[in-house]
Amino acid sequence: MQQAQDIWKKKIILFLISQSITLFGSQIVQMAIVWYVTLHTTSGAWVAVFSVCSYLPQFLVSFVGGVWADRYNRKFLIIGADLGIAIVTFSMILIMPYISTEIVLLSLLIAMSILRSIGAGIQSPAVNAVIPQLVPAENLMRYNGINATMQSVVQFSAPAVAGIVLSVGTLQNTLLIDILTAIVGIALFACVSLPKQDKKITSYPILSDMKSGINCVFSQKNIGILLMIYGIFTFLCVPAGYLSGLLVSRIYGDTYWYLTAVEICGFGGMVVGGLLMSVWGGFHKRSKTMFSGLAVFGIMAIGMGITQIFLLYLIFMICYGVALTIIQTTITTLLQENTNVSMQGRIFGFMGAMYAICYPFGMVVFGPLSDIISLQWIMISSGIILLLMPIFLWLKTKQEMGRIMD
Repeated sequence: MQQAQDIWKKKIILFLISQSITLFGSQIVQMAIVWYVTLHTTSGAWVAVFSVCSYLPQFLVSFVGGVWADRYNRKFLIIGADLGIAIVTFSMILIMPYISTEIVLLSLLIAMSILRSIGAGIQSPAVNAVIPQLVPAENLMRYNGINATMQSVVQFSAPAVAGIVLSVGTLQNTLLIDILTAIVGIALFACVSLPKQDKKITSYPILSDMKSGINCVFSQKNIGILLMIYGIFTFLCVPAGYLSGLLVSRIYGDTYWYLTAVEICGFGGMVVGGLLMSVWGGFHKRSKTMFSGLAVFGIMAIGMGITQIFLLYLIFMICYGVALTIIQTTITTLLQENTNVSMQGRIFGFMGAMYAICYPFGMVVFGPLSDIISLQWIMISSGIILLLMPIFLWLKTKQEMGRIMD
């Protein structure tokens, strides 16, 4: 019994490490491209184009990627996607010395971003579906917390590494790091054996599988509610999260140290939140954990919009990061627990698509709106909605949510 437990623990840790390593390389490339475009074009339009190219293809591919994750061997799918992304990046490294004009380079970087985004759309649903294959149901929340901690550390450190490499080297150097991390990540994951996967649906057309995934979302209220919460939450995250640098520059001053402090506190809070979930595991009732996280997140967004004291703003940002990880970890765990193993790829593909559309939509809505209305009031309003959302959901579906989510 103890030996079997040690085996699955070694497998999941090796799997999470391999994915964190590949994510580290991908994040470095993504940040390096954004900064390169920002510094060499000083054009908001170009930055917007690259942002769209980094998310839209993933949105378009995610649901098909989810179908493939249920149809085919998830291990081969993840390794294949990582390998494909690495080949595209390596091809760019080989081509760059022969590029003579800026417009050609930018065009090829756009093409590379699109192909990398497609690879992420294929890989992501399979990664989320693998975790419940390796981890017993009673340990899912804790290991999702560990995964969230590792991803937060990667997302925090990757921009700093990208900045250092770009400042002392070239864009090719940052792309080369992604190749190396892909090789290491693939090698580690190749050592992990996954339990046999049910692939009885492979005889049906892909469109039929996609339809069954959509039917699952709309027929099973628990899954539909969770994805709806996730989409609304992602959309309302934009003011307090992704536009925080804009608010800081407007209220406290446009200095590198202020912006850096905000980033450190936000990612630091996410790391703390992941550690908290890996040790604590949340309340016995999953819905209570999710609703508490939403309420805390809403309160922090309101506080960030009200306060004029920078130190207090940083404290709110830390708590914001903690709440963010608690919410994401709980929603992921609930989806894993409430979805049949043979359907998880499609559901997580749907989840990836929700993020890929709700986040850019939030930027499109709240970005221009912040030039018309005070960003502080936008943050306060989004915080109030997030604070009221768990209360409304709890009152609206009290008996049903308590039965299907706990």
